[in-house]
Amino acid sequence: MCGIAGVFFRRDGAQLSGIRAMCDQIRHRGPDDEGYHIDRRCGLGMRRLSIIDLHTGHQPISNEDGSLWIVFNGEIYNYQELREDLLRRGHRFATSSDTETLIHLHEEYGVEGLGKLRGMFAYALWDARSQCLWLVRDPFGKKPLYVADTSAGLYFASELKCLRAAGVPLELDPYALRLYLQFSYIPDPWTPYRAIRKLAPGSWMRCDADGRIEQGRFWKLPVPAAQPAPDLTESDACSKLREIFDESVRLRMIADVPLGAFLSGGIDSSLVVASMARQSSGPVKTFSIGFEEAGFNELPYAREVARQYATEHHELLVRPDSMDLVSRILHHFDEPFGDMAAIPTYLVSEFAAQHVKVCLTGDGGDELFGGYESFFAIESSAWMDRIPRFARRLISSAADRLPYSALGKNYLRMMSRPSALERYFENNSAPYFLRRNLFEPGWLLEDGEHALREAFSDCIPPNDAGILSQAMYFEATAKLTGDMLVKVDRMSMAKSLEVRCPMLDTRLAQLAAHIPHAWKIRGGAGKRILLHALGDRLPAPIVHRKKMGFAVPVAIWFRGPLRDLLWDSLAGPRFLNRGIVAREFLEAMLREHASGRRDNSQWLWILLMLEMWLREFEAAVAQPLSAGQLTSCQQ
Repeated sequence: MCGIAGVFFRRDGAQLSGIRAMCDQIRHRGPDDEGYHIDRRCGLGMRRLSIIDLHTGHQPISNEDGSLWIVFNGEIYNYQELREDLLRRGHRFATSSDTETLIHLHEEYGVEGLGKLRGMFAYALWDARSQCLWLVRDPFGKKPLYVADTSAGLYFASELKCLRAAGVPLELDPYALRLYLQFSYIPDPWTPYRAIRKLAPGSWMRCDADGRIEQGRFWKLPVPAAQPAPDLTESDACSKLREIFDESVRLRMIADVPLGAFLSGGIDSSLVVASMARQSSGPVKTFSIGFEEAGFNELPYAREVARQYATEHHELLVRPDSMDLVSRILHHFDEPFGDMAAIPTYLVSEFAAQHVKVCLTGDGGDELFGGYESFFAIESSAWMDRIPRFARRLISSAADRLPYSALGKNYLRMMSRPSALERYFENNSAPYFLRRNLFEPGWLLEDGEHALREAFSDCIPPNDAGILSQAMYFEATAKLTGDMLVKVDRMSMAKSLEVRCPMLDTRLAQLAAHIPHAWKIRGGAGKRILLHALGDRLPAPIVHRKKMGFAVPVAIWFRGPLRDLLWDSLAGPRFLNRGIVAREFLEAMLREHASGRRDNSQWLWILLMLEMWLREFEAAVAQPLSAGQLTSCQQ
């Protein structure tokens, strides 16, 4: 596990000092080692967090004759199997690392070899003979890879701050900021900057000697099936699920350093811990955090699992420390990020890193096995599809005329949507009437299904896939990559902790995609087949409890220890004069939340993260961002 950075110039000019300056920004990703390779036009750099082959895994690594060089961030879980195949084919290895496997796999199979990988990875491979650079990112985008194609050359890095250090232009991207204001994160491939993009998950990029860029995909999640395949029974699916799940966990337990697991007390992390305990010769180290505030503490459920499997259990009770905690979190995202669960993810990573260097987690279970309540609502709202067009127009007009605080206003808006896809997004993003009242003209994302498909062009399958298939595919390819996995990667790597996700093994994900909806979601509950296959491993209270998620008492903190930070940031002239929000409406939201009349914490957090990021951006470019500049960003 590492951080990587580098450049491929259109003419000679790569220098060690420039690559080192980029890598200095990501020491937290690799505190154990550093390495560089400079070859006239190309410079590769890395910071290493040593997990496998501690003594001979120094990067960059080359092939036998030094014609191929690689810097790699991640883990290849099936590298030993791939290594044996490559040895039989005559390749010679100088190390025992998974990194070297990638070099020889490229030599032997080219891009066709990428489909053989099971792991999380982002890497850059320099071919000195053909003078071309290859960039590759894993199927779910667990590991980040930012790319900037400039007039000088192609820059790449694990974090945006590396590209800032390299002098890549920092002109803001207005469309990306509008996406953030609606969805609370910036989805792939956008970033806050026009010049920088994220390499798509499951894809590769090749820049040749003439500066031409070619891109391709080596893996895509199959669209979730609505109906079972003719040769798949529910019993067979359960049997395969148990086998592949345990294999996926076993592969992710390979490490030459202490290893543990995040244990939230939910179904997914509990199943991961149960599988680890069944396959481990000693007690599994588990880490859980809770909150003092009532209704936000899952520690009793985590203890049930820890007790059943006799884990070496560690708990932490969280208390906010105001400005310092929030600013530390924001610094590691490099872009506006509005998922409040970043707070506990950062804190549990900090806690676990005191004991281990690797943790397994249950991320991906909700997306692949239908665990979100938004999926259940699709079936219960299917009757809205039968509402005639003229009636939708009347309902929409009625919703528009109701006062903002009227009960049912947003529900009527959802009913009036002309497609099930729009209705799903209406129910799972910032409410339309809040956005319309809060944001100044130009900051609202264009409405309608066409705009959604344009914003998430590769993450929404055709309408004939069915709305539940579309929703599940979106959650697994857009929100998972752009929100959930970004949160886990940035917060864990901030504390030099590697996090592995057994649920997001490609074999397991492909099986999940072929399991029909009816076996996953039934009677207003999800993950039915997961519990059918593996539920006997869990304590009964875990199986039957209502999903809680990584809930955070920010609403309470905004009325207490974080109140001054919130009001100083959002009610002051610096933010209000930016021209993003309607002053009176925002001030009303702040007062309303402070009084307890309404919980506006989610939307206030999104704005707080934006304002704090804008201030960090201004500090990075060493000048204040004028209202005029932001206004021009709206065009």
